[in-house]
Amino acid sequence: MEGLVAALSRVTPVRIHLRQKHLSFVSASSVQCTRRLYRNRGQVGMRQHPKLRNSIAASAQPLEATLSPFDNRLPSKEVLDLWRSADAVCFDVDSTVCLDEGIDELAEHCGAGKTVAEWTARAMGGSVPFEEALAARLSLFNPSLSQVQDFLEKNPPKLSPGIVELVKKLKAKGTDIYLVSGGFRQMIKPVAAILDIPTENVFANQLLFGTSGEFLGFDKNEPTSRSGGKATAVQQIRKAHNYKELVMIGDGATDLEARQPGGADLFICYAGVQLREAVAAKADWLVFNFQDLIRSLD
Repeated sequence: MEGLVAALSRVTPVRIHLRQKHLSFVSASSVQCTRRLYRNRGQVGMRQHPKLRNSIAASAQPLEATLSPFDNRLPSKEVLDLWRSADAVCFDVDSTVCLDEGIDELAEHCGAGKTVAEWTARAMGGSVPFEEALAARLSLFNPSLSQVQDFLEKNPPKLSPGIVELVKKLKAKGTDIYLVSGGFRQMIKPVAAILDIPTENVFANQLLFGTSGEFLGFDKNEPTSRSGGKATAVQQIRKAHNYKELVMIGDGATDLEARQPGGADLFICYAGVQLREAVAAKADWLVFNFQDLIRSLD
């Protein structure tokens, strides 16, 4: 596990382009791939995706990424069969369902964006325990209830292209959908509403506030508030509903952890926003846009 944590600290930014055209499900050999790494003495820089004003419009546009090839770009028959027959699919939210990292955006709104984003990169790469990174990031700006509410009013969810269509297609075939996130329920609730995912299918952290709206911390009883928490949440989901086959889709080390006995059978790495190379390399299937998953369900 220590080796995994060390390896997952490398992160590659993804340059993406949004186009209003219909993409087909293509083979990896037809995708031109390039890679750009931004390093300074072992530290990796990250480029944030440009803000989109309209979340629904964004979700309807396909995403194209030009990246270096991996040998798991095309799924094996076993992986494809499991994906198509899954009883449930659990999605990470930040940099997967959504184009950004929610805590980074909230911190930016509160005036501490850059410092918090650096901590987020370390946490998602796996170089520090998640609970330590979460507490450290929140302590940098201590968001009040009024600040969170103001942020939500001014910043509607920015959904990844294709996610609305993918969720609808999965639901149409009877697959249960869950959001499993290290982010905050207050910020994920609007996302769940757009995707028509019930509140009880959201597993995330909870910000705590005092009677005057002052920041008190976060609920440490939530499994997603600590390292290995997503794996625990996915195990709870599977056991509660007796799912035979369950899939986890995400971009980070904590999502990869969910693939273990009693948890997810399959881990699909979504690298359409951030490519985390060590995570992508260990995925059962690596995709750069949700159209690949949509097409594969036909």
